[in-house]
Amino acid sequence: MLVGMALAWGINYSVVKVATHHFEPLVFNAIRIALAFVVLGAMAYGLRDQLPTWRDRRRLAVLGVLGHGVYQVGFVEGVARSKVGTAALVFAASPAFIGIVGRMLGTEHPSRRAWFGIALQLAGMAGVVLGSATAAAGEGSLSGTLFILGACAAWAFYSALLKRYAQRVHPVQLAAWTLVGGVAVYAVVAFPGLLRLDASTLPPVAWAAAIYSGIVALVIGYLFYYRGVRVLGPVKTAMFSNLQPIIALVVAYFAFHEVPTALQLGGASLIMTGLVVSRA
Repeated sequence: MLVGMALAWGINYSVVKVATHHFEPLVFNAIRIALAFVVLGAMAYGLRDQLPTWRDRRRLAVLGVLGHGVYQVGFVEGVARSKVGTAALVFAASPAFIGIVGRMLGTEHPSRRAWFGIALQLAGMAGVVLGSATAAAGEGSLSGTLFILGACAAWAFYSALLKRYAQRVHPVQLAAWTLVGGVAVYAVVAFPGLLRLDASTLPPVAWAAAIYSGIVALVIGYLFYYRGVRVLGPVKTAMFSNLQPIIALVVAYFAFHEVPTALQLGGASLIMTGLVVSRA
């Protein structure tokens, strides 16, 4: 399941990049989140015998503001403003963020070896960021990287705080109720853009991207992710995304002819080494 998650999310970077050529980034995210919410809501209704308590539902919705609201704003704006490979490589260091935040909150207790791996990941991420800043990636590349870093921080807090609920709430219910928070955020931030949207002018590829990103990446990918968090915990689950940046780089090469810089490749090597060291 987690290999499938990495594949779905790795391809999704290029899908989002294509979609934001046709949609405003926040509008695209609002559409795919709404689509995922409808599907997951129907699935959750079919499993209403596994419904969480009202207390858990409220807390999951609030967590969803962070994990599907703040995170998704940073994700889509970051990918829209930077190269696909840069975005994927920075997100690859998210287990380091999760390990640090988890230690702060008392939900994770990394070993010395894991801390060494985290240090390697952060050093590699710095190399990727520096490489993207020195490359001719367009005027928006720096702002895109900052959006991505903000998204990584939001995802780290979300993953660490979610762990206690993942142990007792069914993955479908977990995904549906956290998406409530994301829908609430996008009902506000994407509303002006949705009013400007002229759906009749959009090509089929734009709608295909919305369907892929909403169903495959958000529904299937997140269900696999929540299952991993429940069984393995957030840090080990995040480390299964080792394949994600590699898949994203390969797809971006064929889709957009993106070639990473030497500094970015060096940073990527450090990130991957850190992930392996942390998992060992």
